[in-house]
Amino acid sequence: MKTVNKILRILVIVFGAVSFFLFFTDFANFVLGDSGSKSLVAAQLAFGSKVTIAGTEYDMAKSADILFCFLVTAFAFVLSALSFKSKKIRYAVPALGIISSVYMLVIKLHNPWKFIDTRPIDINSITELTHTPFAWALVIALFVFTILAVAHLLLDDYIEVLESNGEKLTIFKRVVRFFRDYKSEVKKIVWPGIKDVVKNTIIVLIVCLLVGALIWAVDFGLGKLLGLLWKL
Repeated sequence: MKTVNKILRILVIVFGAVSFFLFFTDFANFVLGDSGSKSLVAAQLAFGSKVTIAGTEYDMAKSADILFCFLVTAFAFVLSALSFKSKKIRYAVPALGIISSVYMLVIKLHNPWKFIDTRPIDINSITELTHTPFAWALVIALFVFTILAVAHLLLDDYIEVLESNGEKLTIFKRVVRFFRDYKSEVKKIVWPGIKDVVKNTIIVLIVCLLVGALIWAVDFGLGKLLGLLWKL
C-alpha cells in the first residue's frame, strides 16, 4: 500500500508539471481576415506579451481569468513537489487542483471572447477566435492531477490511521463526525418566539435611531463650531 501511495505522489507531481507546461502551448487561435492567423499560448494571454500579427506588433493585454488559473496551477505544482518534505501541504494540493481545473473548464466551455482579452487588436478585424486542442489537453491534465491528488490524500491518510492503531480517524469519518456533532448542536438551539423577535427588533431600531441622532447632533455641532472658528 505504501508503494502505491508513493507512485500516486509521483504521478501527482508529474501531472502537475504537465498541467503547468501545457500553459506554454497554443491555447487560442486568432484569424484576422485575409491577414492570416496567429496562435497564442496560455501564458502569453495570462501575462500579456508583444506579438506580431500580419506584420504589426501588438502589446497584448493580460487576461485575468487565465492568469488566475496559471498562478493557481503553478502554486499547486510547487506544493505537490514540496509534499515530500511536509505532509501538511498535502491538503492544499487537491484544493488548488479543484479550483484550477473547474475554472479552466469554465473558460474552455465558454465563448473565447468572454475570457480572452484581445486588446489592443481591433475586435472588428478579428474574424474568428477559437480554442486550440491543447486547451482541452490542459483541462484534462488538470482534472487528472486533481483526481490523483485526492486519491493520494485519502490513501496517505488511511495509512496513517492504520499505523496509529485506531488513535486517529480517516478524513471521511472525521467529516461524518463533524456533521453529526453539528446536527446535535443545532438541536440545542432555542429559537425565540414571535413576541420576543418583535420586541428585540423594536429595541434595536430605537437604539439605532438614538445613536444616529446622537451622531448627527455631534456632527452638526462640530460643523457649526468649525464654521465659527473659520470666520475668526
